[in-house]
Amino acid sequence: MPPCTRGGYTSNAPRRRPTGSERRRRVQLREVKPEHPQHDRDETEEVFEGAPGGPIDRCILRSFHKHVAAKIWLGEDRAPLKLVNHGAKLQLWELDAERSCISETVQRSGLASLISCSHRVASRPMLSAFCERWQPETTTFHLPFGEMTITLDDVASILHIPITRSMISFSQPLRVDDVNALLVELLGTTDVKASREMEQCRSPSVRLLWLRENFSTITDVSSNDDIEFATRAFLLHLVGCTLFADKSATSVGVVYLELFRDLSMVGSYAWGAACLAFMYRQLTTATRFEVRQLGGYLTLLQAWIYEHFPEMFSSLDLSYIESRPRALRWRPHVIPDSLQSLRERLDRLQSSNVCWEPYVDHRAEHPFLDIAWFSGCIKCGLVVEPYHPKRVLR
Repeated sequence: MPPCTRGGYTSNAPRRRPTGSERRRRVQLREVKPEHPQHDRDETEEVFEGAPGGPIDRCILRSFHKHVAAKIWLGEDRAPLKLVNHGAKLQLWELDAERSCISETVQRSGLASLISCSHRVASRPMLSAFCERWQPETTTFHLPFGEMTITLDDVASILHIPITRSMISFSQPLRVDDVNALLVELLGTTDVKASREMEQCRSPSVRLLWLRENFSTITDVSSNDDIEFATRAFLLHLVGCTLFADKSATSVGVVYLELFRDLSMVGSYAWGAACLAFMYRQLTTATRFEVRQLGGYLTLLQAWIYEHFPEMFSSLDLSYIESRPRALRWRPHVIPDSLQSLRERLDRLQSSNVCWEPYVDHRAEHPFLDIAWFSGCIKCGLVVEPYHPKRVLR
């Protein structure tokens, strides 16, 4: 479905001509009279001059002056981002015939497709170039012809994980005592081991390596309790390597362990919506000039680029069949172009270079779900992001 062609960089709305002093200072605070006389306190607002090479009117893109694109325009550069990609680590914990009890729960969780579809290779220049086009206020990529974004339909088609069901929510951040209690109760570890691991991570997290070392040897002949502990550990390892890969690059938040408390309910979550909210937030963070890493599920971002720009970036896997996740349709590879070269290619991009309906052949196996039209907020625990598909879907 084609995106709207309302670019994010211009506006026809009239704007006040800046004075000479405002032009020199860039940002100036001025007093604003209260709109309602009963409010007797002073209010201020920021008055922005248009950003060089960016929006003329920054009433929407209010943080653009902190954006990496603004810095690049002014002559400062940033190297390609370091990517947090755990595709290879998934192969270090396999569910073979001796672990069928764990495998059965994973199949019911709605997350099983992640084991096979995760890309082991990610292209730093390509993902960095698209990240520089991301605008946090609109949660869209701003391209020469308009806006595009990753939608719930993209998530469902690329990953084959559920985008309906319950949103993932947490009431508040975990305290240290809460983290220890969760590890003891839900993974069966000791309080000493839990505390030691927390000290190792220096955060309410556990290392992916620690999960593998302590639970990957559990098999079907182990006790029921041990199998249950190992199943939770495997699921935590799985989402830590995929949906919720963060910039620690080595660990996963213990807060997600709460989602696996009742293993019979693991399949009741909208994993796709949580994945998308987390990806949006990671892209937003990486638009800041001082940030040097990009987290989130990079298989989703990379496959989305392949799907929509197949002539520019992708390499087809000719053995692919449509019953499988679309992430498997592509052979991931490192783009040989430099980051600057890719920036220039995106500058020249036209709407004719885009595949607007990439999943036509996939619909028989994976139909479009109306929930993808939802407009509002999507969330992943305490991460809440705006989701407005009508900006890009028609």
